Amino acid sequence: MAEMIATNEFKRGVKLEIEGDPYEIVDYEHVKPGKGQAFVRVKLKNLKTENVVEKTYKSGTKLQKAEVEERMMQYLYKDNDGYQFMDLNTYDQYSISEDVMGDAAKFIQENKEATVMLYNGLPIGVSLPNFVELKIVETEPGFKGDTAATGTKPATLETGAVVQVPFFLKEGDIIKIDTRTGEYVERVNK
Repeated sequence: MAEMIATNEFKRGVKLEIEGDPYEIVDYEHVKPGKGQAFVRVKLKNLKTENVVEKTYKSGTKLQKAEVEERMMQYLYKDNDGYQFMDLNTYDQYSISEDVMGDAAKFIQENKEATVMLYNGLPIGVSLPNFVELKIVETEPGFKGDTAATGTKPATLETGAVVQVPFFLKEGDIIKIDTRTGEYVERVNK
């Protein structure tokens, strides 16, 4: 039997199962009106679709906790079935579709680790470390006098992602990317 949680135990990050889908509490507010029963207004993010919804529950209502777990997995390769991952503890392999991968697909490298969120044993999301280091494989050459302050140009990374980088960067440079925003952070000296 799944664990139940009362509205007075709500916290940000708690995962609930509502109408068969996993949700995470983004924000909540306990409201005690002058008349009538107290209630809780909750902002919930659907962990499958990333949509945010607002719901209201009477104070004391119990909801079912979602059976969501996060596991460190190693990305192996991409094939026609999707992105192949291996659980580092059990060595079980999971095939993750393009839509579940989301933006993580732009920045993931073979043999690197990522956190895979599982709901009822099925992958529903992939999150990478906040920063990754990738090599520039294609970009326009810089010109003498170009500095970081003059603007940006597109650069294709080893994963196929295209990001805006300062003019002074060239092919072969390794750069740090923020995976949350997809933006260039800095050049990595190696």
